[in-house]
Amino acid sequence: MRSSRPFWAALLLSVSVMAQGAAAQSRSDMPVPAQPVERTPSVQADIKLTFAPLVKKSAPAVVNVYAAKRVPQRSPFAGDPFFEQFFGNQLRRPRLESSLGSGVIVDADGLVVTNNHVIEGADEVRVALADGREFDAKILLKDRRADLAVLRIESEKPFPVVPIADSDTAEIGDLVLAIGNPFGIGQTVTSGIVSAVARTHVGSDDLGYFIQTDAAI
Repeated sequence: MRSSRPFWAALLLSVSVMAQGAAAQSRSDMPVPAQPVERTPSVQADIKLTFAPLVKKSAPAVVNVYAAKRVPQRSPFAGDPFFEQFFGNQLRRPRLESSLGSGVIVDADGLVVTNNHVIEGADEVRVALADGREFDAKILLKDRRADLAVLRIESEKPFPVVPIADSDTAEIGDLVLAIGNPFGIGQTVTSGIVSAVARTHVGSDDLGYFIQTDAAI
């Protein structure tokens, strides 16, 4: 008589497989909660690289600097009684020359950094903010070799600020934004990268290292 164990083993295996299949079918019929799907950008429109937040934060602290100085008239006819008979002392009156540049507020109390050549020899200096306010400025410091100057403006309210960062941390390839007011037509923003650091022999040998950028200024 042959053993019946293989038969019962096969029967139990068949029942087990059928039970698992039924359980799987039962689970598949149950509703499954929706899982969040991570959406990866598939088109260029889905990727947005913008400096707008940084510009909005920095632009209010970028100012226009207006400087004016009185230059004596040097007319070849000054002192000539014939011309003075018709023009009086107009030929001796000083001529008003003006210059325009950009600056940045680096302290909420009103410290402004600008270029020395903008305010060199100026009798009057005014600073205009992006919000339309204008202030008389006082020249505190000038450095002709570095072409830098520090001005002071005063207000009851704190000014917007762009703090001075550590230039030693700048690296080649860092992104650069330049904000200014060329020709007095309004603020303009350009971008570039740090092209080189520790540049020397740029106009003067006794100055420190320079950071070179290709951002249009």
